Amino acid sequence: MKKYVRLLTIAGSDSGGGAGIQADLKTFSALACYGMSVITALTAQNTMGVTAIYPVTPDFVKQQLDAVLSDIGADAIKIGMLSTPEVIKTLASSLTEYKISKIVLDPVMVAKSGDKLLQDNAIEALIKYLFPHALIITPNLSEAEVLTKMKITNRDNMLEAGKKLLSYGCQNIILKGSFYKDNLLPDLFLAQGQEAIWLESDRIDTVNNHGTGCTLSSAIASYLGQNFDLLTAVKKAKEYITQAIADGSYYRLGHGKSPVNHFFNLWK
Repeated sequence: MKKYVRLLTIAGSDSGGGAGIQADLKTFSALACYGMSVITALTAQNTMGVTAIYPVTPDFVKQQLDAVLSDIGADAIKIGMLSTPEVIKTLASSLTEYKISKIVLDPVMVAKSGDKLLQDNAIEALIKYLFPHALIITPNLSEAEVLTKMKITNRDNMLEAGKKLLSYGCQNIILKGSFYKDNLLPDLFLAQGQEAIWLESDRIDTVNNHGTGCTLSSAIASYLGQNFDLLTAVKKAKEYITQAIADGSYYRLGHGKSPVNHFFNLWK
């Protein structure tokens, strides 16, 4: 009997389909995994921005998680938008119970449109309760600046910030350098007790970058679920998101920041 590679996303819903739960499930499917979801918040959202957020209660988050993991289980988990400290604490308690080791945490704080997705009082809870559970965290530069209270303007700053994040209890980190304005995008991979590894790619000239962070973290989880080692999973995920951005640059959806094309590898 064949077995699915089971991937669970714990995140917010994007009604426009470009980020959040929807982007995660598309990524899982594109990479041949069976996707499941625990929805932490509902957003009224499109390519222009977020117009409303409706948080899901911690009790219902736990009920969703219990329903999935008690029956189906998961080979890897991706965590995205969590919104409130209460949801974070509930989730941390449940993850302790189920003992799943392959967890990718994307510390989502702000949407591409600039809309805030994480309450200010939830940042400390995120660090305290979830960082120790994550195999890897995937912040962008803006999120890293909030988490470390540092200004990051160059590679030396990135390295310093990455080491500081590791000191918070993370096992591994991929710090995304996509906010740099030059043509070369440097991502920093750091693991406890190991030398830094820089993963570089050429910038793609497009505004169609809605959901890139969600997609990258989901791709890492997908490859981890397929039993690739962590660094290989990160490299393969970076290749996947780069191609998804490149192919998505040829499409137009809505009037703002269009999403990447998660299914570039299938539509051809």
